[in-house]
Amino acid sequence: MIYTLTLNPALDYFLTFDSFVEGNLNIPKETYKLPGGKGINVSKILKNFNTDSVCLGFIGGFTGEFIKNSLSCDGLNTNFFDIHEDTRINIKINNNGLESEIAGTSPTISKENFEELLNFFKTNLKANDILALSGSVPSSLPPSVYADIIENIPKDVKVILDTRGIPFEIALKKGVFLIKPNRDEINEFFNSNFSTTEELIAAGKKLQEMGAQNVLISLGSKGSIFITKENIFIGGVPKGTLISSNGSGDSMIGGFIYGLNKSLSLKECYEIGIASGSATAFSKGLATFDTMTNLLKDIEIIKL
Repeated sequence: MIYTLTLNPALDYFLTFDSFVEGNLNIPKETYKLPGGKGINVSKILKNFNTDSVCLGFIGGFTGEFIKNSLSCDGLNTNFFDIHEDTRINIKINNNGLESEIAGTSPTISKENFEELLNFFKTNLKANDILALSGSVPSSLPPSVYADIIENIPKDVKVILDTRGIPFEIALKKGVFLIKPNRDEINEFFNSNFSTTEELIAAGKKLQEMGAQNVLISLGSKGSIFITKENIFIGGVPKGTLISSNGSGDSMIGGFIYGLNKSLSLKECYEIGIASGSATAFSKGLATFDTMTNLLKDIEIIKL
């Protein structure tokens, strides 16, 4: 089974304006609401690819109910844990193409809430399951939260870790199957300014020494680098018109997990990941199976 965890989900409220003027009454020309969260996006991609997963996380209040009901209507499996405070609301403003975001305050997650989640992992996860740990950690939880989860699941669970900062560093030491930092996150982690392919590969190998079996470094429009135990691959980006990069990293992970669940080779998982992330970047919304497969033929990967 595939599980995705979003510790800090949100109701994302999108507003589009022709002209937003600070200090004035502004009426948007378009609004819509979606469940937000990196792990949720991974599960959405998997659902688009006709692959089941279970969304885990903490939700509360009317905003939490919206997330749960919306995902259920889309056919996703969920197992959320109820908290007392409302799930946060993120406001995303598009002002004639200029995008801004107001991040909502995270609700409090109690020690009892977290123990309930840990008990779920202890009881339900089995060897060879896949677990995606994605996104930021609310301030009410300890930075060791992802590491604590890894310690409470079978060793053969394939953990995909997509976070940053201290939670990333602590969890990495416990050993994970895959990490997906971007260039900025690599430089932040090592307090450096790596720019060349050689420097980034060296940094990726250092991350392997620290606990990652596989390292996927996303470079935006310049492609990506994938480092396994045996090989190093450089992947390009297929041609297309960028509409929005929002969710493309999560889509890359979703595509990779799809391939992993099909027992494909790591190189094939990487190809599908690139196609999935690119299809989302070239779409209004997340990639579909068709938009992903249409790009597969255009993926170019070089083995070093």
